Amino acid sequence: ALMLLLGFFNVRKRLSMVPVGRSSLWLAFHVVAGVLAIAMFWLHAETVWPEGLYERLLTILFYLASLTGIFGYVVLRALPRRLTQTGIEVIYERIPAELGEIRDKVETLTFECTEKSGSDTVAQHYIGTLNWFFRSPRFGFSHLVGGDAAGHWLRGPGSAARRYLNNVEKEYFDQILELAALKVLVDRHYACQDLMKKWLLAHVPLSTAVIFVSIWHLLLVNVYAL
Repeated sequence: ALMLLLGFFNVRKRLSMVPVGRSSLWLAFHVVAGVLAIAMFWLHAETVWPEGLYERLLTILFYLASLTGIFGYVVLRALPRRLTQTGIEVIYERIPAELGEIRDKVETLTFECTEKSGSDTVAQHYIGTLNWFFRSPRFGFSHLVGGDAAGHWLRGPGSAARRYLNNVEKEYFDQILELAALKVLVDRHYACQDLMKKWLLAHVPLSTAVIFVSIWHLLLVNVYAL
């Protein structure tokens, strides 16, 4: 019964328009019930690793569902704060378009710089170095753990060509670096929001499998009890 109640949390999220209590209260209940379910599981099995192939299959599924749930709780507690620190709001579905717009602006600035300065130093640096950075989200793991690998890269290889530029080129290059700094923030949103959405792809199927395997386990026990 407790496992079924835990499963209803996913149904509640899909029916967010129905007024059946605040989602924060449902999440709190889900966390408390999940911890209680682990304790009840051990109490029921009287061991952390039972005998029998079917029981071990059920146990593995239950542990995996529990671990992914704990992981998701930590993610949902830590990453939103990290996104707030960026100072910008980006809708997850809009991120590819946002990155495309930034890349287009950078390429336009690079082309204008080459025309106005008569030098292709910025263009060569873009082709050889910056194009890799602007082509897609980068440094995802660093963003997830709160690192600054993207910033270090921009201050190092990303801006290495600046010392060779004339005054006109530097004006354009500084604008490109400002767009690169904006892309770092968008990349952070992508890395964090992507994980906050995709951890459920593991947790929900595992939790569903636990419920069905538990129901079959219950049926088998009652059949043999008869």
